[in-house]
Amino acid sequence: MRRLRLLRLLYTVLVHLATPFILYRLAFRGIRQRSYLDRWRERFGFFDKPDFESSIVVHAVSVGEFNAAIPLIEALIQRFPDHGLVVTTITPTGSERVRKVLGRRVFHVYLPYDLPGSIRRFLRRVKPKLLVVMETEIWPNLYFTCRHHGVPILIANARLSERSLKGYGPGQPLAQYAVRCASWIAAQSQTDAERFLQLGAEPSQVEVVGNVKFDMPVPAGLTQRGREQRARWGAERPVWMAASTHEGEEQPVLTAHAKVLQRFPDALLLLAPRHPERFRAAAARCRAYGFNTRQRSEESLPGPDTQCFVVDTLGELLQFYASADVAFVAGSLEPIGGHNTLEAAALGVPVLIGPHTFNFEEISERLLGAGAALRVEDAEALGQQLQRLLGQSALRAQMGTAGVATVAAQRGAVRRIVDAAARLVASTNGPRR
Repeated sequence: MRRLRLLRLLYTVLVHLATPFILYRLAFRGIRQRSYLDRWRERFGFFDKPDFESSIVVHAVSVGEFNAAIPLIEALIQRFPDHGLVVTTITPTGSERVRKVLGRRVFHVYLPYDLPGSIRRFLRRVKPKLLVVMETEIWPNLYFTCRHHGVPILIANARLSERSLKGYGPGQPLAQYAVRCASWIAAQSQTDAERFLQLGAEPSQVEVVGNVKFDMPVPAGLTQRGREQRARWGAERPVWMAASTHEGEEQPVLTAHAKVLQRFPDALLLLAPRHPERFRAAAARCRAYGFNTRQRSEESLPGPDTQCFVVDTLGELLQFYASADVAFVAGSLEPIGGHNTLEAAALGVPVLIGPHTFNFEEISERLLGAGAALRVEDAEALGQQLQRLLGQSALRAQMGTAGVATVAAQRGAVRRIVDAAARLVASTNGPRR
Protein backbone atom coordinates (compact mmCIF):
# COMPACT_ATOMS: atom_id res chain seq x y z
CA MET A 1 0.00 0.00 0.00
CA ARG A 2 2.96 2.28 0.52
CA ARG A 3 3.74 2.02 -3.18
CA LEU A 4 0.13 2.91 -4.02
CA ARG A 5 0.21 6.00 -1.80
CA LEU A 6 3.46 7.14 -3.40
CA LEU A 7 2.17 6.59 -6.94
CA ARG A 8 -1.08 8.40 -6.20
CA LEU A 9 0.76 11.32 -4.58
CA LEU A 10 3.04 11.66 -7.60
CA TYR A 11 0.06 11.47 -9.98
CA THR A 12 -1.90 14.09 -8.02
CA VAL A 13 1.08 16.47 -7.98
CA LEU A 14 1.42 16.07 -11.75
CA VAL A 15 -2.30 16.77 -12.27
CA HIS A 16 -2.02 19.92 -10.13
CA LEU A 17 1.01 21.06 -12.16
CA ALA A 18 -0.77 20.33 -15.44
CA THR A 19 -4.00 22.16 -14.51
CA PRO A 20 -2.83 25.67 -15.54
CA PHE A 21 -1.79 24.32 -18.94
CA ILE A 22 -5.14 22.53 -19.33
CA LEU A 23 -6.97 25.77 -18.54
CA TYR A 24 -4.79 27.64 -21.02
CA ARG A 25 -5.68 25.05 -23.68
CA LEU A 26 -9.38 25.48 -22.88
CA ALA A 27 -9.03 29.25 -23.24
CA PHE A 28 -7.22 28.85 -26.55
CA ARG A 29 -9.95 26.55 -27.88
CA GLY A 30 -12.49 29.06 -26.62
CA ILE A 31 -11.22 31.54 -29.21
CA ARG A 32 -12.77 29.35 -31.91
CA GLN A 33 -15.58 27.79 -29.87
CA ARG A 34 -16.81 30.07 -27.08
CA SER A 35 -18.55 27.26 -25.20
CA TYR A 36 -15.12 26.16 -23.95
CA LEU A 37 -15.01 29.39 -21.92
CA ASP A 38 -18.22 28.58 -20.02
CA ARG A 39 -18.87 26.70 -16.76
CA TRP A 40 -15.26 26.43 -15.61
CA ARG A 41 -16.36 26.13 -11.96
CA GLU A 42 -17.94 22.76 -12.74
CA ARG A 43 -14.53 21.45 -13.74
CA PHE A 44 -13.47 21.90 -10.10
CA GLY A 45 -16.63 20.45 -8.57
CA PHE A 46 -18.48 23.72 -7.94
CA PHE A 47 -22.12 23.73 -9.07
CA ASP A 48 -25.58 24.14 -7.55
CA LYS A 49 -26.59 21.12 -5.53
CA PRO A 50 -29.36 19.10 -7.25
CA ASP A 51 -32.63 18.39 -5.43
CA PHE A 52 -32.37 14.60 -5.13
CA GLU A 53 -31.10 12.54 -2.19
CA SER A 54 -29.19 9.95 -4.21
CA SER A 55 -28.21 9.37 -7.81
CA ILE A 56 -26.86 7.09 -10.50
CA VAL A 57 -23.98 8.80 -12.34
CA VAL A 58 -23.16 7.97 -15.96
CA HIS A 59 -19.94 9.43 -17.36
CA ALA A 60 -19.58 9.67 -21.15
CA VAL A 61 -16.55 11.70 -22.15
CA SER A 62 -17.96 13.24 -25.34
CA VAL A 63 -20.51 12.94 -28.16
CA GLY A 64 -19.60 9.46 -29.37
CA GLU A 65 -19.65 7.88 -25.93
CA PHE A 66 -22.88 9.66 -25.01
CA ASN A 67 -24.62 8.55 -28.20
CA ALA A 68 -23.63 4.96 -27.39
CA ALA A 69 -24.89 5.39 -23.82
CA ILE A 70 -28.38 6.68 -24.73
CA PRO A 71 -30.12 3.25 -24.65
CA LEU A 72 -28.36 2.47 -21.36
CA ILE A 73 -29.31 5.82 -19.81
CA GLU A 74 -32.93 5.37 -20.86
CA ALA A 75 -32.95 1.91 -19.26
CA LEU A 76 -31.38 3.25 -16.04
CA ILE A 77 -34.01 5.99 -15.81
CA GLN A 78 -36.69 3.29 -16.00
CA ARG A 79 -35.00 0.94 -13.52
CA PHE A 80 -34.12 3.59 -10.89
CA PRO A 81 -37.07 6.01 -10.72
CA ASP A 82 -36.27 6.91 -7.09
CA HIS A 83 -32.74 8.09 -7.88
CA GLY A 84 -31.62 11.13 -9.81
CA LEU A 85 -29.79 10.37 -13.05
CA VAL A 86 -26.58 12.40 -13.46
CA VAL A 87 -24.82 12.49 -16.82
CA THR A 88 -21.31 13.93 -16.99
CA THR A 89 -19.18 14.78 -20.01
CA ILE A 90 -15.91 16.62 -20.56
CA THR A 91 -16.49 18.45 -23.86
CA PRO A 92 -18.98 21.22 -24.74
CA THR A 93 -20.18 19.23 -27.75
CA GLY A 94 -21.00 16.32 -25.47
CA SER A 95 -22.75 18.70 -23.08
CA GLU A 96 -24.86 20.18 -25.85
CA ARG A 97 -25.85 16.73 -27.05
CA VAL A 98 -26.90 15.62 -23.55
CA ARG A 99 -29.14 18.66 -23.14
CA LYS A 100 -30.65 18.27 -26.58
CA VAL A 101 -31.49 14.59 -26.19
CA LEU A 102 -32.38 14.31 -22.50
CA GLY A 103 -33.16 17.86 -21.42
CA ARG A 104 -34.38 18.08 -17.82
CA ARG A 105 -34.84 14.33 -17.47
CA VAL A 106 -31.26 14.16 -16.17
CA PHE A 107 -28.94 16.40 -14.18
CA HIS A 108 -25.94 17.31 -16.32
CA VAL A 109 -22.54 18.76 -15.30
CA TYR A 110 -18.97 18.45 -16.47
CA LEU A 111 -16.94 15.76 -14.74
CA PRO A 112 -14.38 17.60 -12.56
CA TYR A 113 -10.67 17.39 -13.15
CA ASP A 114 -9.08 14.41 -11.44
CA LEU A 115 -8.06 16.35 -8.33
CA PRO A 116 -9.00 14.84 -4.95
CA GLY A 117 -10.73 18.01 -3.68
CA SER A 118 -12.70 18.49 -6.89
CA ILE A 119 -13.84 14.85 -6.91
CA ARG A 120 -14.92 15.01 -3.25
CA ARG A 121 -16.99 18.15 -3.91
CA PHE A 122 -18.62 16.46 -6.88
CA LEU A 123 -19.54 13.35 -4.86
CA ARG A 124 -20.91 15.40 -1.95
CA ARG A 125 -23.27 17.22 -4.30
CA VAL A 126 -24.61 14.33 -6.38
CA LYS A 127 -24.46 11.58 -3.68
CA PRO A 128 -24.10 8.63 -6.07
CA LYS A 129 -25.18 5.08 -5.35
CA LEU A 130 -23.36 3.93 -8.48
CA LEU A 131 -20.88 5.35 -10.99
CA VAL A 132 -21.21 4.02 -14.54
CA VAL A 133 -18.20 4.88 -16.71
CA MET A 134 -18.52 4.41 -20.45
CA GLU A 135 -15.81 2.57 -22.37
CA THR A 136 -12.20 3.45 -21.39
CA GLU A 137 -12.14 6.34 -18.93
CA ILE A 138 -9.86 5.43 -16.00
CA TRP A 139 -9.22 8.40 -13.69
CA PRO A 140 -7.24 7.23 -10.61
CA ASN A 141 -8.42 9.82 -8.07
CA LEU A 142 -12.04 9.44 -9.19
CA TYR A 143 -11.82 5.66 -8.80
CA PHE A 144 -9.97 5.72 -5.46
CA THR A 145 -12.31 8.33 -3.98
CA CYS A 146 -15.41 6.43 -5.08
CA ARG A 147 -14.04 3.26 -3.53
CA HIS A 148 -13.23 5.07 -0.28
CA HIS A 149 -16.82 6.38 -0.09
CA GLY A 150 -18.37 3.01 -0.91
CA VAL A 151 -19.58 3.99 -4.38
CA PRO A 152 -19.53 0.96 -6.74
CA ILE A 153 -17.98 1.55 -10.16
CA LEU A 154 -19.29 -0.20 -13.27
CA ILE A 155 -17.23 0.20 -16.44
CA ALA A 156 -19.87 -0.26 -19.15
CA ASN A 157 -19.21 -1.09 -22.78
CA ALA A 158 -15.61 -1.46 -21.71
CA ARG A 159 -13.05 -1.46 -24.48
CA LEU A 160 -9.27 -1.22 -24.45
CA SER A 161 -7.28 -1.12 -27.67
CA GLU A 162 -3.74 -2.43 -27.90
CA ARG A 163 -2.62 1.12 -28.49
CA SER A 164 -4.37 2.38 -25.33
CA LEU A 165 -2.95 -0.48 -23.26
CA LYS A 166 0.59 0.36 -24.35
CA GLY A 167 -0.14 4.07 -23.83
CA TYR A 168 -0.25 3.70 -20.05
CA GLY A 169 3.52 3.08 -20.12
CA PRO A 170 5.10 3.87 -16.74
CA GLY A 171 1.64 4.79 -15.41
CA GLN A 172 0.37 1.22 -15.73
CA PRO A 173 0.97 0.29 -12.04
CA LEU A 174 -1.30 3.17 -10.95
CA ALA A 175 -3.86 2.25 -13.61
CA GLN A 176 -3.76 -1.32 -12.28
CA TYR A 177 -4.59 -0.16 -8.76
CA ALA A 178 -7.33 2.12 -10.14
CA VAL A 179 -9.02 -0.47 -12.34
CA ARG A 180 -9.20 -2.86 -9.40
CA CYS A 181 -11.48 -0.32 -7.70
CA ALA A 182 -14.17 -1.20 -10.24
CA SER A 183 -16.86 -3.58 -9.03
CA TRP A 184 -17.62 -4.89 -12.52
CA ILE A 185 -16.15 -4.44 -15.99
CA ALA A 186 -18.66 -5.17 -18.76
CA ALA A 187 -16.33 -5.83 -21.71
CA GLN A 188 -17.45 -5.43 -25.31
CA SER A 189 -15.52 -8.47 -26.52
CA GLN A 190 -13.22 -11.25 -25.36
CA THR A 191 -10.26 -9.29 -26.73
CA ASP A 192 -11.20 -6.27 -24.63
CA ALA A 193 -11.64 -8.47 -21.55
CA GLU A 194 -8.17 -9.95 -22.02
CA ARG A 195 -6.62 -6.51 -22.30
CA PHE A 196 -8.27 -5.36 -19.07
CA LEU A 197 -6.78 -8.42 -17.42
CA GLN A 198 -3.38 -7.45 -18.84
CA LEU A 199 -3.87 -3.96 -17.42
CA GLY A 200 -4.34 -5.48 -13.97
CA ALA A 201 -8.02 -6.24 -13.45
CA GLU A 202 -8.94 -9.41 -11.54
CA PRO A 203 -10.72 -12.17 -13.49
CA SER A 204 -13.69 -11.93 -11.10
CA GLN A 205 -14.21 -8.29 -12.13
CA VAL A 206 -14.47 -8.84 -15.89
CA GLU A 207 -17.27 -10.30 -17.99
CA VAL A 208 -17.97 -10.16 -21.72
CA VAL A 209 -21.51 -8.80 -22.21
CA GLY A 210 -21.40 -7.36 -25.74
CA ASN A 211 -21.59 -3.87 -27.10
CA VAL A 212 -24.40 -1.48 -26.08
CA LYS A 213 -24.09 0.22 -29.47
CA PHE A 214 -25.97 -2.76 -30.94
CA ASP A 215 -28.95 -1.78 -28.76
CA MET A 216 -29.30 1.57 -30.48
CA PRO A 217 -32.98 2.07 -31.34
CA VAL A 218 -33.90 3.24 -34.83
CA PRO A 219 -36.37 6.12 -34.39
CA ALA A 220 -39.82 5.41 -35.78
CA GLY A 221 -40.38 6.90 -39.21
CA LEU A 222 -36.71 7.75 -39.76
CA THR A 223 -36.44 5.80 -43.01
CA GLN A 224 -39.55 7.51 -44.36
CA ARG A 225 -38.20 10.94 -43.40
CA GLY A 226 -35.00 10.07 -45.21
CA ARG A 227 -36.95 9.32 -48.40
CA GLU A 228 -38.92 12.54 -48.08
CA GLN A 229 -35.72 14.50 -47.58
CA ARG A 230 -34.16 12.96 -50.69
CA ALA A 231 -37.22 13.79 -52.76
CA ARG A 232 -36.52 17.49 -52.16
CA TRP A 233 -33.05 17.38 -53.73
CA GLY A 234 -33.69 14.66 -56.32
CA ALA A 235 -34.75 11.15 -55.36
CA GLU A 236 -32.80 9.41 -58.15
CA ARG A 237 -29.49 11.14 -57.50
CA PRO A 238 -26.61 9.03 -56.12
CA VAL A 239 -25.96 10.20 -52.55
CA TRP A 240 -23.11 9.24 -50.25
CA MET A 241 -22.13 10.46 -46.82
CA ALA A 242 -18.75 11.06 -45.20
CA ALA A 243 -19.48 11.07 -41.47
CA SER A 244 -17.36 12.35 -38.56
CA THR A 245 -14.41 13.51 -40.67
CA HIS A 246 -11.26 14.88 -39.05
CA GLU A 247 -8.64 17.30 -40.27
CA GLY A 248 -6.62 15.49 -42.90
CA GLU A 249 -9.59 13.43 -44.08
CA GLU A 250 -11.63 16.03 -45.97
CA GLN A 251 -9.06 16.24 -48.74
CA PRO A 252 -9.19 12.48 -49.52
CA VAL A 253 -12.99 12.59 -49.26
CA LEU A 254 -13.23 15.45 -51.75
CA THR A 255 -10.77 13.70 -54.06
CA ALA A 256 -12.97 10.60 -53.95
CA HIS A 257 -16.07 12.72 -54.64
CA ALA A 258 -14.41 14.21 -57.71
CA LYS A 259 -13.88 10.65 -58.95
CA VAL A 260 -17.54 9.83 -58.25
CA LEU A 261 -18.67 12.88 -60.24
CA GLN A 262 -16.75 11.64 -63.26
CA ARG A 263 -19.17 8.71 -63.52
CA PHE A 264 -22.22 10.22 -61.78
CA PRO A 265 -22.31 13.97 -62.60
CA ASP A 266 -25.36 14.56 -60.41
CA ALA A 267 -23.94 12.81 -57.33
CA LEU A 268 -24.26 14.48 -53.91
CA LEU A 269 -21.81 14.30 -51.01
CA LEU A 270 -23.12 14.81 -47.46
CA LEU A 271 -20.08 15.88 -45.43
CA ALA A 272 -20.34 15.88 -41.61
CA PRO A 273 -17.16 17.05 -39.82
CA ARG A 274 -16.60 15.52 -36.37
CA HIS A 275 -15.95 18.75 -34.45
CA PRO A 276 -17.97 22.00 -34.62
CA GLU A 277 -14.88 24.21 -34.66
CA ARG A 278 -14.05 22.75 -38.09
CA PHE A 279 -17.43 23.31 -39.76
CA ARG A 280 -16.40 26.54 -41.49
CA ALA A 281 -13.04 25.20 -42.63
CA ALA A 282 -14.68 22.12 -44.15
CA ALA A 283 -17.21 24.21 -46.07
CA ALA A 284 -14.46 26.52 -47.29
CA ARG A 285 -12.43 23.55 -48.50
CA CYS A 286 -15.40 22.20 -50.47
CA ARG A 287 -15.84 25.57 -52.20
CA ALA A 288 -12.10 25.88 -52.85
CA TYR A 289 -12.26 22.48 -54.54
CA GLY A 290 -14.83 23.94 -56.93
CA PHE A 291 -17.90 22.11 -55.67
CA ASN A 292 -21.29 23.82 -55.53
CA THR A 293 -21.60 23.79 -51.73
CA ARG A 294 -24.37 24.45 -49.24
CA GLN A 295 -24.45 24.25 -45.43
CA ARG A 296 -27.13 22.82 -43.19
CA SER A 297 -27.06 25.82 -40.84
CA GLU A 298 -27.63 28.30 -43.67
CA GLU A 299 -29.75 26.63 -46.34
CA SER A 300 -31.42 23.71 -44.53
CA LEU A 301 -31.18 21.16 -47.37
CA PRO A 302 -29.24 20.67 -50.62
CA GLY A 303 -30.64 21.93 -53.89
CA PRO A 304 -30.84 19.90 -57.12
CA ASP A 305 -27.52 21.39 -58.25
CA THR A 306 -25.68 21.03 -54.90
CA GLN A 307 -22.60 18.83 -55.17
CA CYS A 308 -21.43 19.02 -51.55
CA PHE A 309 -23.67 19.60 -48.52
CA VAL A 310 -21.93 20.27 -45.21
CA VAL A 311 -23.88 19.02 -42.19
CA ASP A 312 -22.65 21.70 -39.76
CA THR A 313 -25.08 20.79 -36.97
CA LEU A 314 -24.98 18.26 -34.14
CA GLY A 315 -27.17 15.24 -33.55
CA GLU A 316 -28.41 14.79 -37.12
CA LEU A 317 -26.21 12.00 -38.43
CA LEU A 318 -29.01 9.42 -38.33
CA GLN A 319 -31.30 11.64 -40.34
CA PHE A 320 -28.73 12.04 -43.10
CA TYR A 321 -27.61 8.40 -42.98
CA ALA A 322 -31.23 7.57 -43.77
CA SER A 323 -30.94 9.72 -46.90
CA ALA A 324 -27.72 8.17 -48.21
CA ASP A 325 -26.99 5.25 -50.53
CA VAL A 326 -23.54 4.62 -49.03
CA ALA A 327 -21.79 5.84 -45.86
CA PHE A 328 -18.06 6.31 -45.31
CA VAL A 329 -17.39 6.43 -41.55
CA ALA A 330 -14.31 8.55 -40.98
CA GLY A 331 -11.71 8.75 -38.26
CA SER A 332 -10.35 5.71 -40.08
CA LEU A 333 -8.28 7.14 -42.96
CA GLU A 334 -6.05 8.81 -40.37
CA PRO A 335 -4.75 6.82 -37.34
CA ILE A 336 -7.55 8.08 -35.09
CA GLY A 337 -9.19 4.71 -34.55
CA GLY A 338 -12.50 5.08 -36.37
CA HIS A 339 -16.02 5.94 -35.24
CA ASN A 340 -19.30 4.12 -34.76
CA THR A 341 -20.39 2.29 -37.91
CA LEU A 342 -23.51 0.73 -36.40
CA GLU A 343 -25.71 3.79 -36.91
CA ALA A 344 -25.44 3.43 -40.68
CA ALA A 345 -25.58 -0.38 -40.59
CA ALA A 346 -28.75 -0.39 -38.47
CA LEU A 347 -30.44 1.70 -41.16
CA GLY A 348 -29.44 -0.73 -43.91
CA VAL A 349 -26.81 1.60 -45.42
CA PRO A 350 -23.62 -0.04 -46.82
CA VAL A 351 -20.54 1.06 -44.90
CA LEU A 352 -17.02 1.95 -46.02
CA ILE A 353 -14.17 2.29 -43.50
CA GLY A 354 -10.49 3.15 -43.71
CA PRO A 355 -7.53 1.08 -42.46
CA HIS A 356 -7.46 2.51 -38.90
CA THR A 357 -10.35 1.14 -36.85
CA PHE A 358 -8.57 0.03 -33.67
CA ASN A 359 -11.14 1.77 -31.44
CA PHE A 360 -13.91 -0.33 -33.01
CA GLU A 361 -12.12 -3.59 -33.75
CA GLU A 362 -14.92 -5.97 -32.83
CA ILE A 363 -17.68 -4.00 -34.58
CA SER A 364 -15.56 -3.50 -37.70
CA GLU A 365 -14.69 -7.18 -37.95
CA ARG A 366 -18.30 -8.24 -37.48
CA LEU A 367 -19.56 -5.94 -40.23
CA LEU A 368 -16.71 -6.83 -42.57
CA GLY A 369 -17.22 -10.55 -41.95
CA ALA A 370 -20.97 -10.27 -42.56
CA GLY A 371 -20.44 -8.44 -45.84
CA ALA A 372 -22.06 -5.26 -44.51
CA ALA A 373 -18.89 -3.17 -44.78
CA LEU A 374 -15.84 -2.78 -47.01
CA ARG A 375 -12.40 -1.49 -46.10
CA VAL A 376 -10.56 1.07 -48.24
CA GLU A 377 -6.93 2.10 -47.89
CA ASP A 378 -6.90 5.61 -49.37
CA ALA A 379 -8.73 8.22 -51.45
CA GLU A 380 -8.20 6.26 -54.67
CA ALA A 381 -9.73 3.09 -53.24
CA LEU A 382 -12.55 5.10 -51.65
CA GLY A 383 -13.45 6.62 -55.01
CA GLN A 384 -13.35 3.25 -56.74
CA GLN A 385 -15.60 1.53 -54.18
CA LEU A 386 -18.05 4.44 -54.24
CA GLN A 387 -18.32 4.21 -58.02
CA ARG A 388 -18.88 0.46 -57.73
CA LEU A 389 -21.52 0.66 -54.98
CA LEU A 390 -23.41 3.64 -56.38
CA GLY A 391 -23.66 1.78 -59.68
CA GLN A 392 -24.96 -1.50 -58.24
CA SER A 393 -28.24 -1.25 -56.35
CA ALA A 394 -28.40 -5.03 -55.79
CA LEU A 395 -25.01 -5.03 -54.06
CA ARG A 396 -26.07 -2.10 -51.87
CA ALA A 397 -29.26 -3.92 -50.90
CA GLN A 398 -27.29 -7.07 -50.06
CA MET A 399 -24.85 -5.17 -47.84
CA GLY A 400 -27.66 -3.20 -46.19
CA THR A 401 -29.59 -6.36 -45.31
CA ALA A 402 -26.44 -7.90 -43.84
CA GLY A 403 -25.90 -4.80 -41.70
CA VAL A 404 -29.43 -4.81 -40.28
CA ALA A 405 -29.18 -8.53 -39.48
CA THR A 406 -25.78 -8.16 -37.80
CA VAL A 407 -27.02 -5.38 -35.52
CA ALA A 408 -30.20 -7.28 -34.61
CA ALA A 409 -28.27 -10.45 -33.72
CA GLN A 410 -26.02 -8.70 -31.20
CA ARG A 411 -28.60 -6.85 -29.10
CA GLY A 412 -28.96 -7.43 -25.34
CA ALA A 413 -25.93 -5.80 -23.68
CA VAL A 414 -28.01 -2.98 -22.16
CA ARG A 415 -30.30 -5.40 -20.29
CA ARG A 416 -27.33 -7.33 -18.89
CA ILE A 417 -25.60 -4.14 -17.71
CA VAL A 418 -28.73 -2.70 -16.09
CA ASP A 419 -29.34 -5.98 -14.22
CA ALA A 420 -25.78 -5.81 -12.89
CA ALA A 421 -26.26 -2.14 -11.94
CA ALA A 422 -29.33 -3.09 -9.88
CA ARG A 423 -27.33 -5.73 -8.01
CA LEU A 424 -24.53 -3.27 -7.27
CA VAL A 425 -26.89 -0.57 -5.98
CA ALA A 426 -28.62 -3.12 -3.75
CA SER A 427 -25.28 -4.22 -2.31
CA THR A 428 -24.02 -0.72 -1.44
CA ASN A 429 -22.87 -0.71 2.20
CA GLY A 430 -21.38 2.76 2.61
CA PRO A 431 -17.79 3.98 3.04
CA ARG A 432 -14.83 1.61 3.11
CA ARG A 433 -11.08 2.05 3.19
